[in-house]
Amino acid sequence: MMDAYDVATIRGLEAEAIAEVGEDTLMRRAASGVAAAVARDVVSLRGRVYGTKIMILIGPGNNGGDALFAGARLARRGAAVTGVRCLGRPHARGFAALRDAGGRLIEIDDLDLDENQWPLKPDVAVDGILGIGGRPGLPDRVAALAGALESWLVPTVAVDLPSGVDADTGAVPTSSIRATRTVTFGELKPCHLLEPARSRCGEVQVIDIGLGTLHMPADRWLRQMEEDELTDWPYPDARSDKYSRGVVGVDAGSNQYPGAGVLSTYGAVHGGAGMVRFLGADKPAKIIRRVLPNVVFSPGRVQAHLLGSGWGDRRDGNKVISAALDSELPAVVDADGLKYLPKKVPATWLLTPHAGELATLLGEERSWVTDDPVRAVRLAADRTGATVLLKGATQLVAAPDTDEIAVALPGPAWTGQAGSGDVLGGLCAALLAAGRRAIDAGVRAASIQALTARRHPGPLTPQRLAELIAEEIGRLQRRQAAMIDEIRRIQQ
Repeated sequence: MMDAYDVATIRGLEAEAIAEVGEDTLMRRAASGVAAAVARDVVSLRGRVYGTKIMILIGPGNNGGDALFAGARLARRGAAVTGVRCLGRPHARGFAALRDAGGRLIEIDDLDLDENQWPLKPDVAVDGILGIGGRPGLPDRVAALAGALESWLVPTVAVDLPSGVDADTGAVPTSSIRATRTVTFGELKPCHLLEPARSRCGEVQVIDIGLGTLHMPADRWLRQMEEDELTDWPYPDARSDKYSRGVVGVDAGSNQYPGAGVLSTYGAVHGGAGMVRFLGADKPAKIIRRVLPNVVFSPGRVQAHLLGSGWGDRRDGNKVISAALDSELPAVVDADGLKYLPKKVPATWLLTPHAGELATLLGEERSWVTDDPVRAVRLAADRTGATVLLKGATQLVAAPDTDEIAVALPGPAWTGQAGSGDVLGGLCAALLAAGRRAIDAGVRAASIQALTARRHPGPLTPQRLAELIAEEIGRLQRRQAAMIDEIRRIQQ
């Protein structure tokens, strides 16, 4: 898992470190990490640091100081370093270090952004304009420079985070730097994991500058799953049968919206459920009989419910939800099923709304959710008592019994299509039926779907992606077996 923490928590760590070693020491450590990253980039481009052109974009805070000290290090290695004052007054000691090393400082208004007439076009730029305390967005002139660097394909290394993004929410309301690499210090911040800021960060590199160990509560503690953790899927063994693997009862879709029932069932089958019982409407049942003959259509024992997607306006919706609650089994509730929920449900229930559905559930505007999805998903878990998977560009899972917000692996935008959420619901239900906690089921299901889409990019149908997910689970099982064999070999 990769952890990220909010600005307030990072500020607390920084304050403790400054009290112990001093601000200058921390800044020079940070500058050393930034300079090393920039040097690697220019060497990969030009084969050397000496004689290359590096532009430092400077703001008024410590990020600007980090960038200036990094520039001074690079200037001492023979790079032609130009600092561009973009906002406020530059860090005094950092500017002095750059000047003493042979660098120079110019004003942003002195730049001609015509690429053909600008001899200062850099090999690499360093973004030190705004730090974790900066407001999102950039002034017009700075935005124009950011756009020029992006259009000229100039590699840009951001110090801590790309200027213009919101550190805690990942929001990018207007313009921002688009970095090819971000060098951050001590711990990741939420913007490194949350879209749309995540896409502006490029490759993220964490530098240890001695902030110490986290020992304080964090309002925003994000924990992103990594690919290796998906090898912990509930694989069957020689003792497994259909009940130990888990039986999913699906009541999804309707005669008006049959596809939701079909695709939800696809997800449960290809997620590894030992048996899937389809208990929904006749029209989706007819299609499922044709394409998935392994599905059972009679009532009976189940170990998790999958409810709601494609129901439309259903007269007995409250009754179906109530019966599922009475069973005391875990459940996945999606889409139309959300409007039939009582005020409180168990934490073993996993709700899977997209932003619009979550906004309706909370009585807010959609923009309230998208502006700060961490706030929204946590409130939903606290208010409903359920575990909540917020679907979207970044997929977040919150449970009422933990401060952690789980973040799924990112995937390509190809999954943003009708039916993907139905397949995801089925994957979640298969994991619940196999005995996984709701938060684990949500983040693993979303991650395996994203990973499969990343490995098989393109406009695949949701049902085809579900089939490929089954193949991906098999690949992960083989990978896990190989890892275990290697560990045993080493231990012998």
